[in-house]
Amino acid sequence: TPPPPAGTAAAGTACANCGALQQNMNEYVAALIALKQKIIDGDRLLTEYQQKCTDILSISLCISALRCQVEKMLQKILPLEKCQEELGSLKAELEEKKVCL
Repeated sequence: TPPPPAGTAAAGTACANCGALQQNMNEYVAALIALKQKIIDGDRLLTEYQQKCTDILSISLCISALRCQVEKMLQKILPLEKCQEELGSLKAELEEKKVCL
């Protein structure tokens, strides 16, 4: 609409409306800036979260590999423990025979 003629009561109302419109626009721009910053922060947090998930997955794979190594070592140790028990028994028998001789 065309501006009202200067010096009328409508001109004062128009200026007040322009001021309210300007304030609303300023608030809208401020809200958009705040929203943009929240989006940027959200993207950053999402990237950090994805990196931590990747790190956790990598660590989980390492832990699984270490568990397999531990299981293999235990499988190798069990026969050695049995041999050590047998060796202890043989040593005790030899000591007994030595005493008897």
